[in-house]
Amino acid sequence: MKQVPILILDFGSQYTQLIARKLRESGVYCEVVPYREDIADIKARKPQGIILSGGPASVYAPDAYKPDEAVWTMGVPVMGICYGMQLMTQRYGGEVVAANHHEYGKAKLTLTDCDIFQGMTNNETVWMSHGDRAEKIPDGFEVIGTSENSPYAAIANVDEKLYAFQFHPEVHHSVEGTKLLKNFAKYICGCDSTWNMGGFAKEKIATIKAQVGDKKVLCGVSGGVDSSVVAAMLNEALPKEQLICVFVDQGLLRKNEAQDVQAMFKLLDIPLITIDAKEEFMKALEGVSDPEVKRKAIGEKFIEVFDKEAKKHTDVAFLAQGTLYTDVIESVSVKGPSKTIKSHHNVGGLPDWMTFELVEPLREIFKDEVRKLGLELGLPKDMIARHPFPGPGLAIRTMGAVTQEGLRLIRESDAIMQEELKATGYYDKVWQAFTVLLNVQSVGVMGDNRTYDNTVCIRMVESVDGMTATFAHVPHDILERMSRRIINEIEGINRVVYDISSKPPATIEWE
Repeated sequence: MKQVPILILDFGSQYTQLIARKLRESGVYCEVVPYREDIADIKARKPQGIILSGGPASVYAPDAYKPDEAVWTMGVPVMGICYGMQLMTQRYGGEVVAANHHEYGKAKLTLTDCDIFQGMTNNETVWMSHGDRAEKIPDGFEVIGTSENSPYAAIANVDEKLYAFQFHPEVHHSVEGTKLLKNFAKYICGCDSTWNMGGFAKEKIATIKAQVGDKKVLCGVSGGVDSSVVAAMLNEALPKEQLICVFVDQGLLRKNEAQDVQAMFKLLDIPLITIDAKEEFMKALEGVSDPEVKRKAIGEKFIEVFDKEAKKHTDVAFLAQGTLYTDVIESVSVKGPSKTIKSHHNVGGLPDWMTFELVEPLREIFKDEVRKLGLELGLPKDMIARHPFPGPGLAIRTMGAVTQEGLRLIRESDAIMQEELKATGYYDKVWQAFTVLLNVQSVGVMGDNRTYDNTVCIRMVESVDGMTATFAHVPHDILERMSRRIINEIEGINRVVYDISSKPPATIEWE
């Protein structure tokens, strides 16, 4: 197990992943593990510092989440954030109580002279989000930061290198939060800011070589950014005879997607096997309307197709996938006491009978980091800038059961929307854009005739890593042109709506 400079123990905060992102952006490698991680595994990583995340629980509750007691005696600096602060306060003899008034939103932080605040501005804005508070701080601790409503906004035992913050330095609204996290890593823990995508690429390529040995890898590709980057890494790491790239046309692709993928891999000079499995997938989805059942059915069918193809070759022992950190987080609550949001076809949707060993070099990084990695590997910018497209394809952009007619409507409407986005220059201004078939019919009028046709929803979001997102503020005239063209050019659609929800509480995809 490799050394991890900063280890983050996750207690279920919606912001935990942002701590990792901010540190990585500062050049400090870190990993997120569950708060209940085995102490032997924690010690094996030889962290130079530990961060305890926020969380929804109360430390004084009978079933409160607590790490292994040995975490406190490892002799490395510890930072507690929100729930983590309250844990530290309680552990060292302080008192935590339910606050009379919950505190959510911006606050001004007054600082003392402390190493962890180097280069920071006094009275800067931070973000509070808590219902409990420290009533009494432990002996040996001092107040190093206050706000109008939090006399203990920041406390520390400098001699023991224990630091605790009631606010969330990892969120965007804490203006100098990134600097605070970097100061902890650099000045308190002694970490170097040496981690970057170039180093990550070399490390992962070496890992792939060691893992695969002289066996063969079947790499499932979709033409999306993630699987293309994985294919490029494998192509760099392995001789061509050990890499089998397979593209499955499952009938759930966007318009002209299959031709575009084949042209892309020809450009990369990576051999590609294309399998037409439309009938198999449509049969597996016949009458299925539950989104979780859809995802699992698609995941299992992919493995069946890959398994069948692998038997045509010798020594295929591995399956490579473009699984991202966000896929893992949303599929299985492996990183802390958080809830499963949805099963991704390549994580929660994999069947138990699968015999392949997985190769997932992107499993611990975010979408924007994947794009940087792709550029490091020399992939074309237009390929790297492609919007994310889900493995289950249009099946999860069709509400209810998947039909050929529904796929036609969603495919054609999506193509029109994409054309208009590119023509107006907005394709590169939004993070992801697509249309959703709601399978809701409504009354309309075309000419002098009554219609009773389908409704399509346009979904466009702005994001960095897919963990959070806001709806894109696209000019109304662009949306109007999309709507007019979709209704006029596609028979069977008479209404177009625009999704203005953010993530959370909604997810980006509808299913």
